Amino acid sequence: MLEMTEAVHELTRSHILRLAAAGKRGDGRGLEDQRPVSIQKGFVETAEGSARAKLGNTDILVGVKMEIGQPYPDSPDRGVLITNVELTPVASPDFESGPPRPAAIELARVVDRGIRETETVDMEKLCIESGEKVWLLFIDIHVLDYHGNLFDASNYAALAALTNTLVPISSKLGDGKDIPLGVLHYPVSVTVSKIGDILFVDPSLEEDRIADARLTVTTDEDGHVRAMQKGLEGSFTLDEVIRIISLSQKTGKKVRKTILEA
Repeated sequence: MLEMTEAVHELTRSHILRLAAAGKRGDGRGLEDQRPVSIQKGFVETAEGSARAKLGNTDILVGVKMEIGQPYPDSPDRGVLITNVELTPVASPDFESGPPRPAAIELARVVDRGIRETETVDMEKLCIESGEKVWLLFIDIHVLDYHGNLFDASNYAALAALTNTLVPISSKLGDGKDIPLGVLHYPVSVTVSKIGDILFVDPSLEEDRIADARLTVTTDEDGHVRAMQKGLEGSFTLDEVIRIISLSQKTGKKVRKTILEA
């Protein structure tokens, strides 16, 4: 069975590289083309904020919940951001039930880092009583269908959900009206995989599975790089990294517009 799996892997790799040599991909895209992005906000009525994002057939649902709790000792005047990811067998046979595995942990960290480093939300405004009481902001990412590139689809759903979030003042504090969370910046990630010496923007499921290296670059609305995450065992040259940053900036503008207009 292992030999058969390796044989299929090599056949798939050869096919993908043969198409790529002519600037093509199995789904008809060019090497630098992203799959269609669609955003639906307010998908979960019981959450403080929510959104569903589709990147091609990759389907992500994000719910935002807010609770009152204690701040971290080293940041008594700031709210707390917590990002979780759930990968279940329903979304893909690649996933298993049980405690978070490395893939889920990495995905949560990449999405969290882009939001945190961009200062998407003013965490100081989530302080209720210094050192005692702050808002805990939970971003819960649920993968509904995995068809490649979970990093970007999860980022888009999370950002869209934050723009849709209301701080539950009336129900949690018992006075006042609920107010928009407020998003200050708009971090958008773009992931590029490397197979052989060829770069693939927004890798498909097959490309994900055979990639040698992966780089996710998150930029803000001004095009500034705010976070980067390199994955897998392969490497990128400096010129390739510069090229990927440029691709992230270019593609990010289009995605950001889609999220804001949803």
